[in-house]
Amino acid sequence: MSDMPIGPLEILIVALVILLIWRGPKMLPQFGEAVGKAVKSARNTMDRDAAETETTDDDSQSSSQ
Repeated sequence: MSDMPIGPLEILIVALVILLIWRGPKMLPQFGEAVGKAVKSARNTMDRDAAETETTDDDSQSSSQ
């Protein structure tokens, strides 16, 4: 065996194979849609938080000068 630890990609692949066996191929499009929505929501949240942080930093710098 290899000394490399199992990474998140390997875990994802194994989980997808188990899901395919357990639920069948008809459920995969619904699963993919749900994962896509979750990723999009997470990205939007991160972008919004980054924009709020940037705005707060800009306000702090302009008021201190």
